Amino acid sequence: MARAKATVSKAKPKAKAAPARKPPKAKATTAKAAPAGKAKKTAAAPARPDLPMVPIRKGRARSLVIVESPAKAKTIKKYLGSAYLVKASVGHIKDLPKSKFGVDIANGFEPQYVVQRTKEKALAEIKDAARKVEDVFLAPDPDREGEAIAWHLAEELKDEVSGKIHRVLFNEITKKAITEAIQHPVVLNIQKFEAQQARRILDRIVGYQISPILWNKVKRGLSAGRVQSVAVRLVCEREAEVKAFIPEEYWSIEAMLEGPVPPPFAAKVIKVAGDKLDISEGGAARALADDLRQSTLVVERVEKKERRKFPQPPFITSKLQQDAARKLRFTAKKTMALAQRLYEGLELGEEGPVGLITYMRTDSVRLSDDAVTGVRAHIGERYGADFLPEAPVVYKVSKQAQGAHEAIRPTTLTYDPETVRRLLQGSKLAQEDPRDLADHLALYTLIWNRFVACQMKPAVFDATTVDIAATAPSGRTATLRASGQVIKFAGFTQVYVESAEEDPARGKPATDASGASAEAEPDTDDRLLPPLEQGDVIKLVELTPEQHFTQPPPRFTEASLVKELEEKGIGRPSTFASILSTIQDRGYVEKRENRFFPSELGVLVNGLLVTSFPEIVDVDFTANMELGLDRVEEGSVDWHKLLAEFYGPFKKDLDKAALEMRDVKREEIPTDFTCAKCGSPMIIKFGKNGSFLACKGYPECKNTMEFLRKADGTIEPVPAKTTTEKCDLCGAEMLFKRGRFGEFLACSRYPDCTGTKPVSLGVTCIRPGCGGFLTERRSRRNKPFFGCSNWSKTKCDWVLWDRPIPEPCPRCATPFVVIKESSRGKSKKCVTEGCGWAEGDDNEPELSLAAPITLTPTKPETKQVPF
Repeated sequence: MARAKATVSKAKPKAKAAPARKPPKAKATTAKAAPAGKAKKTAAAPARPDLPMVPIRKGRARSLVIVESPAKAKTIKKYLGSAYLVKASVGHIKDLPKSKFGVDIANGFEPQYVVQRTKEKALAEIKDAARKVEDVFLAPDPDREGEAIAWHLAEELKDEVSGKIHRVLFNEITKKAITEAIQHPVVLNIQKFEAQQARRILDRIVGYQISPILWNKVKRGLSAGRVQSVAVRLVCEREAEVKAFIPEEYWSIEAMLEGPVPPPFAAKVIKVAGDKLDISEGGAARALADDLRQSTLVVERVEKKERRKFPQPPFITSKLQQDAARKLRFTAKKTMALAQRLYEGLELGEEGPVGLITYMRTDSVRLSDDAVTGVRAHIGERYGADFLPEAPVVYKVSKQAQGAHEAIRPTTLTYDPETVRRLLQGSKLAQEDPRDLADHLALYTLIWNRFVACQMKPAVFDATTVDIAATAPSGRTATLRASGQVIKFAGFTQVYVESAEEDPARGKPATDASGASAEAEPDTDDRLLPPLEQGDVIKLVELTPEQHFTQPPPRFTEASLVKELEEKGIGRPSTFASILSTIQDRGYVEKRENRFFPSELGVLVNGLLVTSFPEIVDVDFTANMELGLDRVEEGSVDWHKLLAEFYGPFKKDLDKAALEMRDVKREEIPTDFTCAKCGSPMIIKFGKNGSFLACKGYPECKNTMEFLRKADGTIEPVPAKTTTEKCDLCGAEMLFKRGRFGEFLACSRYPDCTGTKPVSLGVTCIRPGCGGFLTERRSRRNKPFFGCSNWSKTKCDWVLWDRPIPEPCPRCATPFVVIKESSRGKSKKCVTEGCGWAEGDDNEPELSLAAPITLTPTKPETKQVPF
């Protein structure tokens, strides 16, 4: 793309005034690469003077504002009035073509952009509107993606506009922010656009040149990605750590004690004879316990101190995804979708659409002066002066953060969560999907509370640590430690309690320099201790040795994987949601009990990529590439040079992989098993549904079997399941088969008969007159759900997301309940509206400002696939 074209605002000559310099024309479908080394010059010295302030006009529409989404357009239109037309591009209007590579590597990595077919209508409407106005304001989001959208819009509209094309930036959709942005437009940022373009080209090179090799070597439909493949590698390596982990036995000893005054309190042995407690077998633990039961216990040390806990900064994108996953059980994808709508605007009754939060793709914790002033006034009024610090709390912004951005916060303190909930009652959103409304309110409440808490005083605790010396008659000594804390001043915890890490510590509990277990630290222990003084004699009530085993590293959750990606610099916070969705949609990982497990396909593809493309899936290499893209945006690195340095080594690996990568598709691994039908050897092959045992006599013999791989690497054939079901078409016996969407019954006379049936879960459909049964099915995104077997016959769309089991509800006698799975375990619930019965410890988090959730079965959001 020629540099001058999109960075200038084009103006046609008027009367006899000197005409503005017109940039050279270019094809609408091609973005030509600018000569290397000119980026800095172009960005520093644009081909036109700075734009003057543009006043908001009244009367008929004389200006056009272009945003990405219709919802955003509707909200902005409310603020600008009739003097402005507001149109939505509905995302990117141009992109690299899907049907071909679209990058001319030999010609400086020149991208060949085309207008997307799905955006032709929107673009035509925008062009038609542009011809009727004097000025055009490009207002996509203030990030790289938004800059690319604005750049392509400018390119398409340059011959349609009689006036000028302006770029406007705002971080929140409020009247003040929109008005100021319109009055102070800026030039298009070529460096930000080039950073996005370089990322897009990198992803196209990796995806379109590695994927065909995987199609040839494994199976069609596979994909590789510069960032997604690294995420898959992290999941696979964590799984390998879990499987290779060897538990180690260790023992702890806990005592229940009584001091001179109540209440009783617990303490743990932390030292024996001055050394840290380290007992690895039961005999030694029981011997120590016997000595302690005869010991004299005396308080050796009492340490009391005031401890302060400070609030965390307001949310950035990654932290919002992590806390929403921990507190609300939202996926990163769901969190970002809800945040997008909160940013673009929700219909708040008669007040119309209102943008409730600032831009949600940000890595900056900066807050505007107006926002800080407003929240401090709110804290003083709502919670009192005791909760308000003397000066505003300022959080350090990281060097990598984009300084122009703010943290995620409410746009105004006028709309507190309770007010929003009241205004949304009776709205279209509340009528169409009450649960969706509750989700929006829950996320908004989370953002609101974190923002308010970040400007409040710290919480203050009185923490006490007591060391107790034990001396046995044999002379053996030990030290027990008890700790507790009492909250002295709630501070920010009055509003927001930070979520704890979901993942337990690896191995034994961490210890401090004195040998004390981290489990006894005051910040993790809220036990109340009695008043104790040095020299007090303590009475032993009970002593319990406990056996433990070290634990393997935990598998990733949504929150912990996002945290890992952020800490290692893989991708950017705005891409985390799409990364997690992509690796699941591709079938490389699956989520069970809220944890990520690599699939057989994921492990296989990861192994191939690690062997053939070690740099592409290397964590440090991917992180350094992200830093390189940041430097392109800063103007310190030319994007052509960045791509050239990447492509040279990559091309060598690509050519080598085409010849040497393991050919899984044609691979036949011999086994010691023989075919039950013809006696030929059985071999392991890899098909579209994974590995299986197949007869070597194929195609004469088509016998296949599933197998299980044991921990030692050996395999065990899985006997075929039997059923009494008969084929509805020919009456022959049915066999269990596994396909793309899970298990099903197929006629034993296949291929002569193609009869199939779904597998029943033993639960009858409760819809009156249906007569079907529930069966497990898969959505287009491979997400399991449970639907009626009559869907393909009578279009019965009664479905559940949770697995039903044929156990009657003890409260309402509904003939089944469902199993809920989460990181906290499994539990049973009744889905009948109004019943509310639940068993186990898996109730939904309480959301004081959210509408109640109706558990009536609803239709999945993805298309159902018939058997």
